[in-house]
Amino acid sequence: MKTAFYIARRYLISKKSVNVINIISGVSVAGVTVGTFALVVILSIFNGMDSTIKTMFSTFDPQIKISATVGKSFNRNKGNFEEIEKLPGVKYVTPVIEEDALLRYGERQYFATIKGVPIDYMKTSRLDSSFITTGKFILESDHVPYAVVGQGVAYFLSVGLNFTDPIHIYTLKKGMRGVPDVNNAFIHSTIYAAGIFTNQQEIDSKYVLVPFDFAKGLFQMDNEVSAVEISLKDGYTDREVKAEIEPILGDRFTVKTQFEQHELFYRVMQSEKWAIFLILGFVLVIASFNILGSLSMLIIDKKADIAILQSMGANQQLIRTIFLFEGWMISIFGAIFGLIIGIFACWVQLKYGILKVPGNDAAFIFSSYPVEIRMTDLLYIFLLVCGIGFLAAWYPIRFISSKHLTSAMK
Repeated sequence: MKTAFYIARRYLISKKSVNVINIISGVSVAGVTVGTFALVVILSIFNGMDSTIKTMFSTFDPQIKISATVGKSFNRNKGNFEEIEKLPGVKYVTPVIEEDALLRYGERQYFATIKGVPIDYMKTSRLDSSFITTGKFILESDHVPYAVVGQGVAYFLSVGLNFTDPIHIYTLKKGMRGVPDVNNAFIHSTIYAAGIFTNQQEIDSKYVLVPFDFAKGLFQMDNEVSAVEISLKDGYTDREVKAEIEPILGDRFTVKTQFEQHELFYRVMQSEKWAIFLILGFVLVIASFNILGSLSMLIIDKKADIAILQSMGANQQLIRTIFLFEGWMISIFGAIFGLIIGIFACWVQLKYGILKVPGNDAAFIFSSYPVEIRMTDLLYIFLLVCGIGFLAAWYPIRFISSKHLTSAMK
């Protein structure tokens, strides 16, 4: 094995009798390097985008959300939520109300989701001051309710924080039967905006946060809530706590982790990432055809060396192992160079943000492409390149070397 490796290494770096073999070998290494580099960069960008979006969702969405299995709301007193509050991993148990309503501000109208939350929601959730772009996160002051409006909703309604024009909220009365009368079918309420928040476009253009008691009266919820949000203590995972909550609540309630609240979105992101991985892997397969051509020509070029090795007692297995190592080293060197260049390019992008997102910066959640290098991805890339290199080297050795080994013996 050491002999085969030593000879293969000399063949790789030594000058061949035909110069085109050197060129093809260099092109082979370059092709594998470029393919590996592309895999590292593309997967790192996908990782960065995935982490950025997950971070934004995690800021607004609860770590665990409990909702009714049937219906839009449930009576909180009918669940064993006192027992849930005593679980060691549970930090806060927060009831919320979510209902759609028609908003009017000035002459503009817009349908949005009113989310009623406790006035200390900033404390019980993972929101912070960076969440607010204009105004303050105030839901109640001197017993006067205020709203914190999503940036998208504020844009469509042209909401201002002048405290002279309130936001008008209209919702249907419960228990209405027959054809509703416009004059008495709606509950109308007003509230002033105290702040505007931004998180993610889907959330910004949907939600308006109001005090829990305000939403309770607006939607005639009495003792009912739309969901209960759970915040966890440090050191506990959502899966562990979910497994403890489900037996307590039974089948009447649905318990979802943060991943499960956006499961389709996260799975699509993962599917896109691995689809790109397979596509670029196929590109690597095409690039590895250069290895096949390089080895084929090298075997022809080294017919005299093969004859000398055979006269010295080398068997066919040793000679084939030499050329197998030759092809494999082309892949390994290309993989190593590609990984180094790819990691360096990602570091430069992470440090300086050279590659910008085209278009208006305000229209995107990031101005330059985010990157995140994961060791597992680097390992998968290296194994993929080495596997493709092994197959690319094995084919010509098996089907071509037999012919030349026989001719060299004559």
